[in-house]
Amino acid sequence: MQIVPEAKFFSYLKSSDVIDFFNPNVQIVAEDLRRGSNDEINLARSCYEWVRDNIYHSFDIDGTTVTCTASEVLQHKEGICYAKSHLLAAILRYLGIPAGFCYQKLVLDDSDMSRLVIHGLNAIYIKSLNRWIRVDARGNNEEVHAEFSTEKECIAFPIREDLGEFDYPIIYLRPNPRVVHALKVSKTIEELRINLPESL
Repeated sequence: MQIVPEAKFFSYLKSSDVIDFFNPNVQIVAEDLRRGSNDEINLARSCYEWVRDNIYHSFDIDGTTVTCTASEVLQHKEGICYAKSHLLAAILRYLGIPAGFCYQKLVLDDSDMSRLVIHGLNAIYIKSLNRWIRVDARGNNEEVHAEFSTEKECIAFPIREDLGEFDYPIIYLRPNPRVVHALKVSKTIEELRINLPESL
């Protein structure tokens, strides 16, 4: 992953129209999580697990609402990987924990190996360890078993290089514009499946 100079960590704490942690509902969740954790690693883990387990992945539940901003994801309690990464970043940044965005290019459906699309996840800077870790709040199911780990990365989708899958080795400050555009222009989950970006 990209190495980020310490002087730039402040940028990974900023809010935006998409990472809208100035929303009071986002702040309420964040403060509740803060009260339940007594150190940085436990707090980051609690934030990750809360988003992973309390926000549904829209594709898993045949959802009806396309969400994008952190507050929208929280309001509707659903979102795809990109949207869930926006909410996790918003909660972490509000709590003073630097968070960025990472992307992978993956086969969307193993029944059609020809279509690869962008998958979104997060990187979290753990100050006490002086390093970033990647986490994937996509949500677990029978085929996905992602966890928070400071020792061995345990994300939703390990790369299968033989299928053309790969990691983008950068920790992005902002959500990718193509990702945001797909979420904004898609009126239904069915449209969103079609509009998933195939490159950054």
